[in-house]
Amino acid sequence: MSEFSYFQTRGWIEVVVGSMFSGKTEELIRRVRRAEFAKLKVQVFKPIIDNRYREKEVTSHNQNTVNAIPLKDIEEIWDHLSPKTRVVGIDEGQFFSPQIVNIVQDLADRGLRVIIAGLDTDWKGQAFEPMPTLMAIAENVTKQHAVCMTCGAPASRTQKIAGGDSLIEVGATESYEARCREHFIPRVDSMKDLNRSI
Repeated sequence: MSEFSYFQTRGWIEVVVGSMFSGKTEELIRRVRRAEFAKLKVQVFKPIIDNRYREKEVTSHNQNTVNAIPLKDIEEIWDHLSPKTRVVGIDEGQFFSPQIVNIVQDLADRGLRVIIAGLDTDWKGQAFEPMPTLMAIAENVTKQHAVCMTCGAPASRTQKIAGGDSLIEVGATESYEARCREHFIPRVDSMKDLNRSI
């Protein structure tokens, strides 16, 4: 399906999912930039807790960026949304409350194109709501794959290698790896570096 096939008549929802390091944010930035090249008014939002790289930008792991408005809660989007906006980008959708589902439905019903990127599964290998529900209501879903950091195969899982047992702990390469099904362990694999050195 073309990225712009619905634009002339109605809004729609696009969801980009995958494990960490699979290029989800990179794909979100690519789509946002294409919309900007088409002279469409774009606004990008992100959860305020995602401050790994820059506070007011969505940043991919390879340091590509786009300006973004940090939100404490997804309902705050209405305080910032411009009436001229035609495309809304939302990064790290899994960190928002389930209310995001109703909000993106409302945005699409108003004629906006909504692009959401996020993890479809958590570090325990379980569905990471609200992303699966967003996938179910979207017109377009793209599943990105990373490279397994153990064997080099396509990776669809996020392996936690440091930190505690909390479901949400924002981090990057110091805390997480991409893993394939074979090498994924649904727990914190803190022995990984020790095992490699033996």
